[in-house]
Amino acid sequence: MSQNNIHFYKLTAAGNDFVLIDNRENIISENNHSSLAAKLCDRRYSIGGDGLILLEKSDKADFRMRYYNSDGSHASMCGNGGRSIAKFAYELGVVKKNMKFETDAGLITAEIKSDTVVNLALYAPKDLKLDVQLKIDDIIFEVSCLNTGVPHAVIFVEDIEKIDVVKYGRLIRFHKEFLPNGTNVNFVQVAEDNTILVRTYERGVENETLACGTGVTASSIISVIKKKVVSPVHIVTRGKDNLFVSCSLDNLKISDVYLEGPAIVSFVGEVKVG
Repeated sequence: MSQNNIHFYKLTAAGNDFVLIDNRENIISENNHSSLAAKLCDRRYSIGGDGLILLEKSDKADFRMRYYNSDGSHASMCGNGGRSIAKFAYELGVVKKNMKFETDAGLITAEIKSDTVVNLALYAPKDLKLDVQLKIDDIIFEVSCLNTGVPHAVIFVEDIEKIDVVKYGRLIRFHKEFLPNGTNVNFVQVAEDNTILVRTYERGVENETLACGTGVTASSIISVIKKKVVSPVHIVTRGKDNLFVSCSLDNLKISDVYLEGPAIVSFVGEVKVG
């Protein structure tokens, strides 16, 4: 890649932060996506972020979303990233307030609800597994699993502040049960007023993040299935932001999944790449 300046937006969505670039003219070739993600998401030497999101042309929808984690690995979908790219496309004038965009996990529709809130209509999740027993360091974890665009493990705990999210999240993320690609790991505490508290260890970031959109979606749906809450579910993330997930459930068939929460432009700028 030759030396040149690329215009970018920095957005944050419930504590997840992303670098977004308009790549409709293919200013970044696909073989450079992963290396650029790792470079730009470095918090010490560059912009910093949990991921890089590219807005590209699509022949199926208004645009295409390409998402890369901060380590350069590709992910098919990111919920908070989905709200961010919807806000980004709206700010660029690519779309009106209602839009449809393509991801590597399927088509997503989105609505700009206000200056700070975006609602996503997600595809039906898959690969539901309930109450899988995993032994980690002589502790038995009861894990439920759901793919909401990317795979998630959901574990209910009594006190979310006492769990070592990084330690146990990493051990479960790399557990043989989830080979070969691993899983994201969500620890969930049920609170009052139809609310759950969620902390997430994200693969690709390989650490706890302040929020994970697909993670809170999986956590909410599992919570509804296990009758701990009812839809719509109020979620409080590690970053103390508020998200809302609604879904329909019929004999474990999940449909009409919506994720609503903040997406805010932090700043814009140019970065030299090469």
